[in-house]
Amino acid sequence: MKLISNKKGFTLSHKNRILLSHTEDSPAVFAGTGEGHYKFNYGLFKIRDRNLQLKSCRDYSIGESSGDMVRITFECGFILTFREIQDRIHMETEQTNKELNRFKLILKASEKEHIYGCGEQYSKLDLRGQKLPIWVQEPGLGRGKDLITLIAELKQGYGGNAFTTYFSQPTFISSDNWYFHSEGTAYCEFDFRKKNEHSLLFWQLPEKLVIGVEKNAVQALSSLSAYLGRQRKPPEWVYDGMWIGMQGGRDVTSSKLQDALDAGVKTAAIWCQDWEGIRITSFGKQLFWDWKPNEELYPDFKGYMKELNSKGIRYLGYINPFLALEGPLYAEAREKNYCVKNDKGEDYYVYITTFPAAMVDLTNPAAVKWIKEVIKKDMIGKGLSGWMADFGEYVPADAVLHSGVDPQLYHNQYAADWARINYEAVEEAGKENEITYFMRAGYTGSSRYSAMNWNGDQLVNWSRDQGFATVIPGTISMGFSGIGYTHSDLGGYTTLLWLKRSKELFMRWAELSAFTQTMRTHEGNRPDSNWQFNSDGETLSHLARMTDIYVKLKPYHLTLSDEYQKSGIPPVRHPYIHYEKDKVVHKLKYQYMYGRDLMVAPVISKGKEKWKVYLPTDKWVHLWSGKDFRGGWSTVECPIGQPPVFYRKSSEYSSLFQDVGQC
Repeated sequence: MKLISNKKGFTLSHKNRILLSHTEDSPAVFAGTGEGHYKFNYGLFKIRDRNLQLKSCRDYSIGESSGDMVRITFECGFILTFREIQDRIHMETEQTNKELNRFKLILKASEKEHIYGCGEQYSKLDLRGQKLPIWVQEPGLGRGKDLITLIAELKQGYGGNAFTTYFSQPTFISSDNWYFHSEGTAYCEFDFRKKNEHSLLFWQLPEKLVIGVEKNAVQALSSLSAYLGRQRKPPEWVYDGMWIGMQGGRDVTSSKLQDALDAGVKTAAIWCQDWEGIRITSFGKQLFWDWKPNEELYPDFKGYMKELNSKGIRYLGYINPFLALEGPLYAEAREKNYCVKNDKGEDYYVYITTFPAAMVDLTNPAAVKWIKEVIKKDMIGKGLSGWMADFGEYVPADAVLHSGVDPQLYHNQYAADWARINYEAVEEAGKENEITYFMRAGYTGSSRYSAMNWNGDQLVNWSRDQGFATVIPGTISMGFSGIGYTHSDLGGYTTLLWLKRSKELFMRWAELSAFTQTMRTHEGNRPDSNWQFNSDGETLSHLARMTDIYVKLKPYHLTLSDEYQKSGIPPVRHPYIHYEKDKVVHKLKYQYMYGRDLMVAPVISKGKEKWKVYLPTDKWVHLWSGKDFRGGWSTVECPIGQPPVFYRKSSEYSSLFQDVGQC
């Protein structure tokens, strides 16, 4: 770390890279006040700042300093202490003016760099040229300009935009091999539109800001991941087959499972989200949020678990931090004041689609202990091997929380706390090597505590805005935010209006899922309207082949998992990580590398027989034909069952890939 000061200002650099240059003519540090206005609707927020007043912090004094520490006092109301810790720059803050609630930092940028991360981003993978909010929320319907967005906005005020997302995080990485992370929790806006600077606005004075500079992309991503923390390694059974989403009770799920087994579908688990009961609404087939086995749907629940386990098949369920108002768990939580309150001291009822529910207050230690006991007793204790840990985005900005924390500062943190509670419940039960769970909401801390993540509720269509294609940039961007274990609802989730899942979409989505860490289907919110895994024999046969490919790749899946554990490089990754000198790869949004050795270009449009693929300069082999390719753009045949996949000819797994190609 080097800080150079003169009469005009100061410059902070690290490893010969200028990070911050604060001068009278070009200030980099601003502070002030503002009044946040939050409009909350079904988990989607519309946020704007009223009376924003920001001033450049031109008056300052440099105080105590040493080789790895410098303290600067800004007269506008705060102190910045720069420290070099474990080869990173830490900017620690101390607020002296309590009225300050806005802080802006200008970081130096280069004109040709590319920016990735900020949680899970569906619409834009390379964030250069964009301005985006950092706020955990429902994405809404649509991504801003399509007909679905217009209808959703006009009918319910629920239209999304390019950057609404379940998983938002104040973290990004530059293709110039440096990264940034904020330990703040408030709403913020990151602006990457200017050529020579990045403007970062925070609705608080963040506790700490962290910057790292490395020699190459692998080292930068590894260093960032080491700081953020890495997800726990999944149990090995995860890779023994797909997790088939099904519901309807014991008899129905047993029948559906037999369909899969008879067709040769390799099955590691069935995922029954209705294990706790069903709720039929105008939105579709939803769940009754009371976290105990429903003995009417699943009689002799523990016996059913044993029956499945004897066949080598696990049973997965569902939970979220809400409570059904009609259920006994809510009656208990209400009596003990375990729920988030409104300003009248009443339980804050939040609407989800068509019905209200109460939310467990995760700032209340007694409530946390209680919900963990529910997980340990009525889920783990009854034989579940995992579950979807849904939601985490709904804390209203005007809520009243047990701890007294400002809800505007806690809203984002709730998602990470929900992950931590699931993590601790599994650990306290001594089942960390046997049980897994998967989450959609996320924030700083999720990479430490979320066992797995999934991409959320995609539309069951080919839309580049909110359908099948979005899981690719979503997964890659999460990889730049610390997350390694990611998958999607195979086939999508949301059916509405004229949208219905087609057979072709389901089959193409299965092709993508075979080249990820987890294969899991979802019946969707309206199962009877959608094509399902057992809708016909051809679909079952296709799924059997894709699960055969997935299971054959188990040694490779495990290697990528181990690599993430050691280095933090996610299994699904951006090609530039390994081909930094190739400028074309930054334009790729719907291709990914699965590990170092596979290039996957899923077919994300209907009715395609050929597909255009870009390969960086290297020796590549087409997985299905065995033909050699040396890089550049190529058009290959892509019949259903043969998605464009290539492996590096020099890979130590070449023989495995050759075997996979013969499936």
